[in-house]
Amino acid sequence: MEYCVLGLLLMIIMLLYFKVADRFNIIDKPNQRSSHTEITLRGGGIIFWFSALLYFVQNIQSNYFFFTGITLVSLVSFWDDIQNLSNKIRISIHFLSITLIFYNLNLFQLMPVWGIVVSYVLAIGLINAYNFMDGINGITGLYTLVVMGSLLYVNKKIQFFADGVFIKYAILASLVFLFFNYRKKAKCFAGDVGSIAIAFWIIYLVLKLILVTESLIWLLFLAVYGVDSVCTILHRLYLKQNIFEAHRLHFYQILSNEYKIQHRLVSLFYGLAQTGISLLVIFLYHKVQDAMIFVIVILPLLLIYSSKFYLLNKNNLRLDHGA
Repeated sequence: MEYCVLGLLLMIIMLLYFKVADRFNIIDKPNQRSSHTEITLRGGGIIFWFSALLYFVQNIQSNYFFFTGITLVSLVSFWDDIQNLSNKIRISIHFLSITLIFYNLNLFQLMPVWGIVVSYVLAIGLINAYNFMDGINGITGLYTLVVMGSLLYVNKKIQFFADGVFIKYAILASLVFLFFNYRKKAKCFAGDVGSIAIAFWIIYLVLKLILVTESLIWLLFLAVYGVDSVCTILHRLYLKQNIFEAHRLHFYQILSNEYKIQHRLVSLFYGLAQTGISLLVIFLYHKVQDAMIFVIVILPLLLIYSSKFYLLNKNNLRLDHGA
């Protein structure tokens, strides 16, 4: 009953946000690099912050570091959705917010300096990767459901590391968002406020699980996004592009924009691919060495990603210059 009430409340909040977004013209206008063609309300992913707020109100003494962090990244991201901000401001706020959860998880005492530096790079990189991957209907919501569902299973069946209700609030927010976004014509897009807020939530949980189990394999719960993002960055560097500018070189963009595969099917493919990987990771945990699990997962993903270059060459697509 509690979750039905929460879902209804989140639905009402989303509908109220639509009125605000429409009133203040918070919209996403398609451009030559967009994967959509119609003007759509932006910032619907603010529902993730509201879900975190509702959890915090009921558990006010549980984790104010996390809530402060997600509030900071949500605020600066929502501002960026309305009026573009410089990368320096956004990255600075991301750094500060990540510092808050590192302090909360006692990371500065548990890891050497080089480990902390690597953790910052990974955390900020994952936040931006999650944002880069938010480009077609349903992809952020479905992928979040898979990641959060995987974390919830591990929390219940393998290793308790967080309040299960905390994870369920993120899942419910994803379902509400998907109701409006996973359509042929989306009612709203997540915007930076949505993709970055939920990425921050996921990073906090994954990091907490890594520290409890002393295993890095849980990073593979983000393997599909990770491989696509890293390989695309390397590809763009090879093409001598500015990696901070918008583009259409992600694998999902090739499939949906150039090969005209329905956006929802591409999003479903990404979600199913990550589901299979997460199940494999859970099955192999404590049965196979961590390094071998990484090899088993990453190599096939790299092979699949490499097919993008075949697809580009086959149709002589020159996306390196935005065509």
